[in-house]
Amino acid sequence: MYLNEFDATLQCIQGKWKTVILYELYENKIVRFNALQTTIGDISSKTLTVQLRELERDGLIIRTVHPTVPPHVDYELSSKGQTLIPILDAICDWGLENTDPALLETVLCR
Repeated sequence: MYLNEFDATLQCIQGKWKTVILYELYENKIVRFNALQTTIGDISSKTLTVQLRELERDGLIIRTVHPTVPPHVDYELSSKGQTLIPILDAICDWGLENTDPALLETVLCR
């Protein structure tokens, strides 16, 4: 149950790494777990796993297991996840316009 529509939206994207994961999947289309972890850098395997499971549960990403030896897993944005990109772009734009660039470690926005 959500308090309102804002709460519903924020619960889907809240978490230190979810927006970064969504942007990575948007930029690279299909990404393996290890590539995500390497790109993000400071995220632990456990945290990445939890964040990915939550994004999958909320229907924002698609997890595909390939039955190879050894098996590997790919992640990609779902069509529902794609609809968040304009919202994340707007948040990025606001952050760029209203934050001292010296305080930003990296810039994710295009």
